[in-house]
Amino acid sequence: MAGILEIEEVYTAYDKADVLQGVSLTVEMGRITCLLGSNGSGKTTLVRSILGLTPAHAGRIVFNDIEITRLPTHKIVAAGIACIPEGRKVFPKLTVEENLRIGAYRERSDRATSARLADILQTFPRLAERRTQLAGTMSGGEQAMISIGRGLMCAPKLLLIDEPSLGLSPRMVKENFNIIRNINERGVTVLLVEQNVHQTLAISHQGFVLSKGRVAASGVPAELAARQEVRDAYFG
Repeated sequence: MAGILEIEEVYTAYDKADVLQGVSLTVEMGRITCLLGSNGSGKTTLVRSILGLTPAHAGRIVFNDIEITRLPTHKIVAAGIACIPEGRKVFPKLTVEENLRIGAYRERSDRATSARLADILQTFPRLAERRTQLAGTMSGGEQAMISIGRGLMCAPKLLLIDEPSLGLSPRMVKENFNIIRNINERGVTVLLVEQNVHQTLAISHQGFVLSKGRVAASGVPAELAARQEVRDAYFG
């Protein structure tokens, strides 16, 4: 299967110390690829490198056959990558609908924006019920839905989702992971960055494990769950 995102021998440093040390991985088109790793493993740095926020100083990042390694962030987003950031980060004093519409800021067609909004409100009935409510008054799970919906408003080719389970109740984690799977089934490629191994492997097609800035393991979910280093790190 074709790779929509190719990361080749990427090195990224903070204060001249390499955090990523030769990371290579492929995100296959139409699939959910998970990136697992404990705190300090390099997951956030890799996300920042993909988005051009902390550019790699060596290696290549290729998205949809275009090298984006050192492009500015706004051009990377324009190429078709949307990010759902860790911690959700909604605009608390704007309504649910206003938050969603911000995601389509590059879209010039009002008809296309309205169609996407209608589709997202159908996907998230709870947001449809509360479309005029201020986002800051919503629960953590509802804010996670806003953040995912806002990312979809730009019709991305790749949706990069960073720690979607962070701070959520088990019920909301399960609900949001089901939503991520449904989004993928509708054709959106997903790179899912997580520490919640059980839920992540349950919906992913392939995965990579980062440890100390390197890829320590890769494979389909069943292979990853069976790897001793993965079991030691995540399953005790």
